[in-house]
Amino acid sequence: MNILLIALGISATLLAIATAAYLLSARRYQSSETVAESYDEWTEDGILEYYWGEHIHLGHYGKPPRAKNFLKAKADFVHEMVRWGGLDQLPPGTKVLDVGCGIGGSSRILARDYGFDVTGITISPKQVERATQLTPPGVSATFAVDDAMNLSFPDGSFDVVWSVEAGPHMPDKAIFAQELLRVLKPGGKLVVADWNQRDDRHLPLNWWEQPVMTQLLDQWAHPKFSSIEGFSELLEATGFVEGQVMNADWSKETLPSWLHTIWVGAIRPWGWLQYGLPGFIKSVREIPTILLMRLAFGTGLCRFGMFQAVRGGGAKTTMNQAAQATIPR
Repeated sequence: MNILLIALGISATLLAIATAAYLLSARRYQSSETVAESYDEWTEDGILEYYWGEHIHLGHYGKPPRAKNFLKAKADFVHEMVRWGGLDQLPPGTKVLDVGCGIGGSSRILARDYGFDVTGITISPKQVERATQLTPPGVSATFAVDDAMNLSFPDGSFDVVWSVEAGPHMPDKAIFAQELLRVLKPGGKLVVADWNQRDDRHLPLNWWEQPVMTQLLDQWAHPKFSSIEGFSELLEATGFVEGQVMNADWSKETLPSWLHTIWVGAIRPWGWLQYGLPGFIKSVREIPTILLMRLAFGTGLCRFGMFQAVRGGGAKTTMNQAAQATIPR
């Protein structure tokens, strides 16, 4: 009995230490620099790329979801998003801006498989460096450091603006929406995939959802999540959109990604063994956040939002008016 009590005491102490370390090492959003630093670190240590390959986004597992190779699901997501957005009907040479391009996985598919002329931008210099290294000669994808909240391109520069899972890092969703549409040519198409929270205007977050959401924001340098409804309204509020914003919820199609991520790490332990004890610690510390993400997307606290819009001939509001809109962000 004494041995059991000692073992329980040690276990409880270790759990308390691990929990404290997890909370204290959170990557809280402070500015675009903290986002860049987080992605620089993830890119430099190589562990994320080892397990996730060239796509730092969720996979598409079909409707209904079915078992699928982890890396193939990620590539399939890009093709499904292309078809959903109608981009497969566009001709080779179409100019595409990939906002939040990561290490260039989506950009390379868009360039290689569809013949598009792709510019990928990210806030992380290390991601630009790695994306460039991974892009073979002849693939029309180039990469640069840029801020999605203040894009360096002139108005109407691109036929398509594409973005996958970049929105949660944006502190002002209205300005983000404005910039995405500003750099589109009239008649150009916006296609966005993003993590969103439930629209809480009519149903506020409850007692357990609030602390879960806090960790989802704090752990991965997210200032806030928008809702699918709220971001659609912000896009329309720019005055750039022709007609209405189309949206969809791909939560079910992408949900297996979260537990699959942990499973891939468990069946390929030589990955984190290759990176030694620091690599093991970095890998294990992400598991609680991944499990919280699975909980959030599985219960409807979070939703995987898809958005598409066509750029009209002009804007009815200024950037400042959009930024000051009263629509919840």
